[in-house]
Amino acid sequence: MRHNFKNLKIWILAMEITNDIYKLTFTFPKLETYSLSSQMNRCSVSMPSNIAEGSNRGNKHFQHYLNISLGSSFELQTQLLIACQNDYLSKEKTEEIENKLIEFQKMTTGFISKLDNNLSS
Repeated sequence: MRHNFKNLKIWILAMEITNDIYKLTFTFPKLETYSLSSQMNRCSVSMPSNIAEGSNRGNKHFQHYLNISLGSSFELQTQLLIACQNDYLSKEKTEEIENKLIEFQKMTTGFISKLDNNLSS
């Protein structure tokens, strides 16, 4: 079964998170341009990109790409907390983005389970 990634709620949320991260990292100190901010941008881009790439595959392969996207979200969550610890972000902004990441993780995990159930049927 193929999926139109643009219609998937997880892809839409991942795109929103990516947009948020790009705006946030733009405010980071210049010394972080090629380190933390670059890594956070790459992780955030990986989330919707892997959903899009996997959406044109069968469910088993799609699950693989969704798991990569999920892994990127956990990596990004860690980097977000590092940025907060270094006072690049306010606690409020960190919580706002972290809540979106947690929602993404729950939704993606649920979607993977749904695909798994479809494979079992």
